[in-house]
Amino acid sequence: MKIALDAMGGDSAPGVNVVGARDALALYPRIESLFLVGDQSILEKECSRQGLTDSRVEIVHAPEVVGMSESAISGIRRKKKSSISIATDLVKEGRAEAIISAGNTGAAVTAATLKLRLLEGVARAGIASPIPNDFGICNLLDAGANPEARPKHLLCYAIMGTVFARHVLRVEQPSVGIMSNGEEDEKGTEFTKESFALIKDYVDSGKAAFDWHGNVEGHDLLLSKLDVCLCDGFVGNVVLKSCEGTAKAMSQWIREAMKKNPLRMAGALMAKGGFSAVRDRLNYENCGGSPLLGVNGVCIIAHGSSSALAIQNAIRVAAESIEHEVNPHIVEAMKAIP
Repeated sequence: MKIALDAMGGDSAPGVNVVGARDALALYPRIESLFLVGDQSILEKECSRQGLTDSRVEIVHAPEVVGMSESAISGIRRKKKSSISIATDLVKEGRAEAIISAGNTGAAVTAATLKLRLLEGVARAGIASPIPNDFGICNLLDAGANPEARPKHLLCYAIMGTVFARHVLRVEQPSVGIMSNGEEDEKGTEFTKESFALIKDYVDSGKAAFDWHGNVEGHDLLLSKLDVCLCDGFVGNVVLKSCEGTAKAMSQWIREAMKKNPLRMAGALMAKGGFSAVRDRLNYENCGGSPLLGVNGVCIIAHGSSSALAIQNAIRVAAESIEHEVNPHIVEAMKAIP
């Protein structure tokens, strides 16, 4: 398998990207080629500094970068030689099978959608962001690619999210729900009600390869047996950022509370192992990145603040998506839609 990495994308690029690439290549011998896309002179120096000498690495020069605060569409149109554009071109040309970027999310979505196009039968691409819960991982879909979704898009997300859960996360029978303000069937906006009805009809037709949970609420993301949670990109992005902010705030509040007096500090020391286990469970670095499902090529969008471990795991997710043929399975599954 051949993977392109936007080596200039992310808050700590290119250092964490090079280290993540180095570690991934050491762990995953099945990767045939890894393209590091970015300013060649900078990447050569960084590879030398980090000891990345693997013969499977090829640096592809890209003199421009789409900044994190730039407009996605204008950035892609104006900067034809940006690292995200050239990395996506490698997939378009068939030189690579997957692209990974921790840079401007909008630019990554725009580049992948415009250059790679959508898979046959897919109405709109969506970002599947992993959220840990009591039963494993729940993919929030869409987490930001499509803010103004239509009901047919959510049906598409249900099918694509199910394929990813089954073939990459190895969930035998995924459970799918739709985010609403109550679990009763009649709850929700007109959009969620129409989406609910459309998906329910699809389930009742006997073609669905998932268990339909129906309406779910925010707490179900963490506490219910839920593998895919459907929503439009606006709601999904707000929910995702709220979860991230809550996790950071709770961590900070616990640290501050434990430092209030020596007795608490002693108790915290005794519970250090438990705190570490919870931290590891909530750590986004272990998930690596979020797949942009529906484009004609594997696209993994990593967090802007990704560490080397997160990049390593983003490369792993890309390799698993290629290995388990997620896109061919999506195309096949989409044929079931009337």
